[in-house]
Amino acid sequence: MLALRLTRGSHPLVLLRRLTVAAASAGVGFLLLCTLMYALSHPDDRSSVGRLLWCALPLAATVYLAVAVARTDPGTRPRSGLSAVGLGPVRLAVLAAASTALSCALGSVLALLFFLHLRGDLTGLPFDGAAAELLSAGTPLPLPAALTLLSLVPLIATASAAVALRPRPAAPDAEEPGAPAGLPWGVALVAVGLAVETYVSGTEADSRPPGVLVGWALTAVGLWFAGPALTYLCGRLLQSAGPNAMRLLSGRILMAESRRIGRPLGVVCAVASGVVAAVAAYGSAPRPWGPMTALGASLVVVCTTAALLTAALESRQSRTEATADLVRLGTPATVLRQAAALRAGVLFMVFVPLTLTVGALAAAPLTR
Repeated sequence: MLALRLTRGSHPLVLLRRLTVAAASAGVGFLLLCTLMYALSHPDDRSSVGRLLWCALPLAATVYLAVAVARTDPGTRPRSGLSAVGLGPVRLAVLAAASTALSCALGSVLALLFFLHLRGDLTGLPFDGAAAELLSAGTPLPLPAALTLLSLVPLIATASAAVALRPRPAAPDAEEPGAPAGLPWGVALVAVGLAVETYVSGTEADSRPPGVLVGWALTAVGLWFAGPALTYLCGRLLQSAGPNAMRLLSGRILMAESRRIGRPLGVVCAVASGVVAAVAAYGSAPRPWGPMTALGASLVVVCTTAALLTAALESRQSRTEATADLVRLGTPATVLRQAAALRAGVLFMVFVPLTLTVGALAAAPLTR
């Protein structure tokens, strides 16, 4: 009940982020229901397993977005006086998880209602049965199986948010963050992922989708590992190349926020490289993607981009006091804006070529 009250009394921007999570959960639920009905109506089709595996991508992207939104929820941020009324760090983490469960459950309910409406099982509204053939209206919907699939997103997102927001012991402050150790692991995982995709491209067409999915997942995890290290190195480069006040400020911020910004940057880089590879490999076909594939790809792109924007907002919120101190010391607002533009430009110059390179390497074996 408290989580519901916090949701109702939130800022419009916070509500928009929660509605985005609900919409993403609805999209994933709809995809899962479509996959279920396709498997029931085509029992001899071996591609049903591959279709279910591809649903894991938008599901993971939705969970990733839900955790990012939960981390920036101002209603569950520790504040003075809350511990006195029993709202300590543990209770606030529980509230954040409950808010995540509420948003995802709302999306799952909407997915079920919309699915039944397009099948023609629910009448009295526009577009009754508009997609009856696509959604296998002639096959009965097994309600227990449907509810089980629809519960995946709320359960996984809630558990992930609870783990991500659990109270941790304060780490000792370090004067200088080290060269992040994730870069070698990231490069190794990207190389393994590209090798898996190259190997799978020489197998039969029916066995390619699971292998391509595994290869892309390894590449995505590798870029997730390497993102913070690359962001840190960007900040180091800014500080060492002709240093001045603006470059020192921009570089220090990138180094301090390398983990918070670098990980979603790496994920967006992985998604964009996957889009580049898919367009290069299948974009010339007459109808390369069906409606469900387009919906799943759109969910992945929107969720990862929204998670990156949410992380950027979280980074900005964490620097509120430091920014206020700089303004009090007489720093012009134009300098702060130019520093932000400089950080964005450096990250663009590093991650865009990386995205195009990984995408080209992933597409090369698929276009032979």
